[in-house]
Amino acid sequence: MSAGYPAAAPSGAGSLSALEAGERWLDLRSDTVTQPSAAMRDAMHAAPVGDDVYGDDPTVNALQDYAAEQFGYEAALFAASGTQTNLIALLAHCGRGDEYIVGQEAHTYKYEGGGAAVLGSIQPQPLTNRADGSIALEDIEAAIKPIDVHFARSKLLALENTIGGRVLPREYVAQATALAHARGLATHLDGARVCNAAVKQGISLREAVQGFDSVSVCLSKGLGAPVGSVLCGTKELIEEAKRWRKMVGGGMRQAGVIAAGGLYALQNNVQRLAEDHDNAAWLAGALGRIGAIQVSQPQTNILFVTLPREACEGLNKALQAERIRVSMAPTLRLVTHLDVNRQDVERVAAVFTDYFK
Repeated sequence: MSAGYPAAAPSGAGSLSALEAGERWLDLRSDTVTQPSAAMRDAMHAAPVGDDVYGDDPTVNALQDYAAEQFGYEAALFAASGTQTNLIALLAHCGRGDEYIVGQEAHTYKYEGGGAAVLGSIQPQPLTNRADGSIALEDIEAAIKPIDVHFARSKLLALENTIGGRVLPREYVAQATALAHARGLATHLDGARVCNAAVKQGISLREAVQGFDSVSVCLSKGLGAPVGSVLCGTKELIEEAKRWRKMVGGGMRQAGVIAAGGLYALQNNVQRLAEDHDNAAWLAGALGRIGAIQVSQPQTNILFVTLPREACEGLNKALQAERIRVSMAPTLRLVTHLDVNRQDVERVAAVFTDYFK
């Protein structure tokens, strides 16, 4: 699965042998498994580079400037991963003994190693995510601590969009961020897949992050870059984040080689995310006709299939026999991406249908 999810069990020696032999496997574990296109590789090969710790890498600078402009912020910072951009954002917003309010299902709380608490002495205040991925406004309001020596200081509201493939309603985002600001809290968005949210809602990237003081955007998921994320915010916040990035070992040197892939992804691969959404919807419709399983209706590129536990092993073998890789579980997550086309999802549906006949 994607970074931040429990690691999948090895898919077997046969899978590795097939990959080593050059056979194409269809991988639905995550949208992090994409391969850079020829055009992206050309951009990376030709990228001018410098020492990014000195601020001298022109390609990194171009990526940061472009990301800041596209998302509507003063500045941006390139880092190796979304875990790192989320962490340095939390460290920049909060101090030792401060608290951030976050959903129980959020990556920053559940899937990123407890970094804010372990490395920043920042206390998370996790709240229940509702069915649509949001946190009830009344729960946020109730969680904000009064100014009192007995309590951690509430400093930040951290939301995630998309979360589990679900798109947060725009009205809710506006209300939640307004509430936080009215109570003196800053706001951060884990926008690992915020481009999916923008495309699904038919809005600009700036509109999708409106109300947030900072946003982390992953370049290596649906956008298809091989590595990296960007953190966007004010110049002051990004300067503080740069210090934290260096402290946690994220200062890179000639990073323009990888930044070029991220820049290409932002410039070319945002609107094509609609294809992934369409393929996920088609696959959900096809699998939904199988009586033995239950299928969620995807909003973006992620769908969940509830399987009989006793069917998991046999279905996994059937999928592997057709060179299809999944992270098999009774609640199975399937993720479409730029290396998955309509013929691919038709092949997946055929294997499921044949198995459950």
